[in-house]
Amino acid sequence: MRSIRPPFAARRGRSARRRTSPVLAAVGLATALALTATACDSGSDTASGEPTASASQAGDGKIQIPDDIKNKLKEHGIDVDKWKDGAWKNWDKDEWLRQADDFINPIIKGLWDPDRMRGADDPDKNKGVDDNDLTGDQGVTDPEPAPVTAQAVKTSYHASVPVAGKVFFDAPEGTMVCSATVVEDPAHPGKSNLVWTAGHCVHAGKKGGWYRNIAFVPSYNDQGRTEAQLESAPREEVAPYGVWWSDWAQTSDQWIEQGGSTGGQGASYDYAVLHVTPEKGSGGKSLEETVGSALPVNFNAPAVPKVSSITATGYPAAAPFDGQKLYQCTDRPGRLSVAKADPTMYRIGCTMTGG
Repeated sequence: MRSIRPPFAARRGRSARRRTSPVLAAVGLATALALTATACDSGSDTASGEPTASASQAGDGKIQIPDDIKNKLKEHGIDVDKWKDGAWKNWDKDEWLRQADDFINPIIKGLWDPDRMRGADDPDKNKGVDDNDLTGDQGVTDPEPAPVTAQAVKTSYHASVPVAGKVFFDAPEGTMVCSATVVEDPAHPGKSNLVWTAGHCVHAGKKGGWYRNIAFVPSYNDQGRTEAQLESAPREEVAPYGVWWSDWAQTSDQWIEQGGSTGGQGASYDYAVLHVTPEKGSGGKSLEETVGSALPVNFNAPAVPKVSSITATGYPAAAPFDGQKLYQCTDRPGRLSVAKADPTMYRIGCTMTGG
């Protein structure tokens, strides 16, 4: 079983080389094991593997928020109707939920329409760091890798890389987007509803809390249309397998406590797992059944010298890319350590930018 090498699990370029945009892949096996083992057991799937959505649909097609979600909202003084009508836009620091068990993400039907998806920005887009951001003992770090030119993925994306997609979310800065991957759920073989992405795509880290309206779109822009073509493309082309809202999320404690928008602190722990449920129903099928595939997460991944190659997949958003098309890079990885006490990360010199 090969490692998922989560290209989005370590903040892309959160190092002195960020301006050359190498893609980093975390190897924090001990922490990741604790994180994902919990994730695999915390999803609200039934024993048969059929999803029990966090928001079910009534006979009239309206989204119904389950009592447990309503109660959790009430615990934090949040009225679900007001939330759906726009109260979620209140980013007052005192009201911004940030603890690991505070995650709430009720479905707002129709929020993620094609225009809103297309306008989403990359949270890393215009952020850079230099050597002065990386302080202390950096452990084992190999020389800066040679650039690897990102290659456009052949369409349809679903046929080429069915596990790939985009995570959309709202942050105080606006509408944001990251790349993400469908991963296996050992508790429900063949019927996973789990998605792996970066911690900074779900939680702001030490100075903030959980982002809102987090949703996954598998095979986004499946036919690889240009940004101009997408302006008139039907929803079925933009999101051919629907919009899947996160009803549960977990990132590392280290990211919540240390993570930031610049510098290398927390980079080794910058990953997250989402459990998702379809906005419009899926006929009882899980996400994995819907897209036809999921990647394993290998917690026994070998050390870098024994890894022949890793592949990074994503929708790069910063120039010269526009975030609408899927790209890949494959190369033999090197090592990057930000702090000696933190897990070493895999990295390759991929020319993809953040996204």
